[in-house]
Amino acid sequence: MSAKPHAPAIDGWHTMAAEPHLIGTRCEGCGTYFFPRQTHYCKNPNCDSTEFEDVELSRTGTLWSYTNACYKPPEPFVASDPFEPYAIAAVELDKEKMVVLGQVATGIGVEDLRVGMPMELVLEPLHETDEDIKVTWKWQPLAD
Repeated sequence: MSAKPHAPAIDGWHTMAAEPHLIGTRCEGCGTYFFPRQTHYCKNPNCDSTEFEDVELSRTGTLWSYTNACYKPPEPFVASDPFEPYAIAAVELDKEKMVVLGQVATGIGVEDLRVGMPMELVLEPLHETDEDIKVTWKWQPLAD
């Protein structure tokens, strides 16, 4: 592994801590959570607030659904070369009770997943640039 520093693939979407969190927002009017961050207006049809606070979202949740991605996604996603299929998980966050979609950690396929299992957020390298190693967030089954 390179000695280059790690940097988020998308600035502001997750922390870079050993136990990472997604960064979302909470509407100050109705308490609805959003990911990615919402900044202009609340998408809750019963709320007209435009005030939001940044929050670290739950890093654990329950696997709601999952699927296999057997196609190479379009840019700006940087896919492995040669492309290898990967799993995608929909995880309901513990506190916020919202479902967040994301890629599953390397080496974990759909055969390893079951609806209802506990999941946790992890960081993995996505690709390397001349300056750094870009990392992104993924889901993996929570260790017992």
